[in-house]
Amino acid sequence: MFGDGTPRKAFLTALGVGTLLTLINHGDVLLSGHAPPLHKVVLTYCVPYCVTTWGAVTGKRAQLARFEMRQR
Repeated sequence: MFGDGTPRKAFLTALGVGTLLTLINHGDVLLSGHAPPLHKVVLTYCVPYCVTTWGAVTGKRAQLARFEMRQR
């Protein structure tokens, strides 16, 4: 979860995907000159961060399980 550059990769993914989703979900509010609710924008960035981290963790666990099976 904290190794192999996972936090950096998750951050960069969240930055890109979060920005895109913010524009899709709140673009009309932004174009009208208003700010969307901050908690919604924060969650919009948190979701891709968590999904990327979860994917990395489950992938590493699966890889470890395959390695352990080969060792038997």
